[in-house]
Amino acid sequence: MSVLLSIDALNAHHGQLPAVRNVSLQVRQGDILALVGANGAGKTTLLRTLAGAHRASSGTVRWDGVDITRMPANERVAEGLALVPEGRRLFAGMTVRENLLVARAAGRRGQWSFDTVLDAFPQLAPKLNAKAGELSGGQQQAVAIGRALMTNPRVLLLDEVSLGLSPLAVQGVYDALRGVMGQGTTLVLVEQDLQRVQAVASRIVCMLEGSVVADAPADQLTRAQITAFYFGAQRPEAADDVRNAHHAYKEAA
Repeated sequence: MSVLLSIDALNAHHGQLPAVRNVSLQVRQGDILALVGANGAGKTTLLRTLAGAHRASSGTVRWDGVDITRMPANERVAEGLALVPEGRRLFAGMTVRENLLVARAAGRRGQWSFDTVLDAFPQLAPKLNAKAGELSGGQQQAVAIGRALMTNPRVLLLDEVSLGLSPLAVQGVYDALRGVMGQGTTLVLVEQDLQRVQAVASRIVCMLEGSVVADAPADQLTRAQITAFYFGAQRPEAADDVRNAHHAYKEAA
């Protein structure tokens, strides 16, 4: 599998406070990579830094081998890297139709169009003329993901997919995302629901205090191991198991 995103010794700060610490990762074509960790672990800042919405303090981000560390966010979108931010950030006073169509400015060609996005999120069809700010949380999340898909991304960054949504709305969003995954779009998602993470992810990366403490195929990590890394309480033997799984994954790739 080809490497789309290569992250090397990446650091990012909020003022004087380090938020991402020396993170090195590779995202390969077809990955469904889940970032997990407690609040404040650096997940959102990492996604925003990859998308160009937050400035890296040091380190490099490479896209298809090209250094994009200082590339503006809009140019990254044009290259095929799109972010669905935490809180969705829709244009509340614009209609669903307008929110979707505004993403066409990226100018990328591909399989995702207004019609195919509505095929993936049929719940939006009767809401096209409704203002985005009047929608339910699940409907707003669908619009946010659909808007990002309209840019025809090669890598879709999804921050806090299920935050603030009812269980029924979360299920609806993930049902639609399975169709997106089936189209071959590479996903990097932040998700707090570990059961759902283990059901959909091909890789799981655990973050703690801004650093990566585990990176392994999803089927090589137990819920107990993920929870232990999540809270920084992993046993030495659990860490050894994860390191061995990570080395085997890298060698296989």
